[in-house]
Amino acid sequence: MTDLASDLPKPANGLFGPATAGYIVLFVVVMAWAGFALSMRAIGASPLAPADVAVIRFAIPIIALLPALPARLSALRRVSLRDAALVLLGGVPFFLIVSEGARTTSTAYVGALIAGTAPLSVALLSYLFERRCVPRKRWLPLALILAGVAGIVAGQRHAITAEMMRGVGFLLLASLVWGAYTIGLKRTGVDAISNGLLLSVCSLTVIVAMMITGAATTHLGQFTLHQALPFVLVQGVGVGLVSTVGYAFAVSRLGASRSSAIGSLAPALASLLAIPVLGEGLTLPTAAGILVITTGVILANRY
Repeated sequence: MTDLASDLPKPANGLFGPATAGYIVLFVVVMAWAGFALSMRAIGASPLAPADVAVIRFAIPIIALLPALPARLSALRRVSLRDAALVLLGGVPFFLIVSEGARTTSTAYVGALIAGTAPLSVALLSYLFERRCVPRKRWLPLALILAGVAGIVAGQRHAITAEMMRGVGFLLLASLVWGAYTIGLKRTGVDAISNGLLLSVCSLTVIVAMMITGAATTHLGQFTLHQALPFVLVQGVGVGLVSTVGYAFAVSRLGASRSSAIGSLAPALASLLAIPVLGEGLTLPTAAGILVITTGVILANRY
């Protein structure tokens, strides 16, 4: 069996080597993911339906990346159906699952139960798909990340209801879907822009078809451009363009396991931002969970 650490490239010599570029881009991606958690919670208080936000999420990257499509068609045709399917799980399925989970939970839950558990999902799916075992030296960092996630969730225990637990189930499912997407990015063998085009073009086609057939509800015509603008900036530009291309780039430089581990910083950042933006409180268990997750991420990144 192959060691899971084998996909973690060693840092390149020099300050601006490939690994350094991967870390810089991944930091920007983590910022975008924190915005993603906040914006998914904000959908419920807006006149937009989840499908409307999904259109924004996938259309803007297409507009930005479409000129690069002709030069990448031949490479995209060589991607296997299985690997393409893994990548596409990170599109409409992931978005709709998260939107359902976010509807009855909090920003802390959205961040912690998706990005926070992503390293565990990647480790589990890597074993199931490729029989890659987690090396013993990564057990402690992963355990710390899991403990931090539990702390953040415990910090919200006063608000736990049956409906919220249903949302928690959706968010945990979203974490597995995201883990499959992360592995798919590594397996396609194409560059970050190609992966972004594959995800965005196919996902936009699916969500528009769902809206036309009535499988997805739309509020088109019931909201203004001003009301949609925050989602254009956060979901379209931040998540759709910057994080889609940036995460694929980071995975190509740092590997799936390391990228997902660093991505676990997103729930900590989202929980902090939710205080001034959405008025959500920060309890002691939540703050402790943020600290433990950060420690786990730092340790995971050392191996």
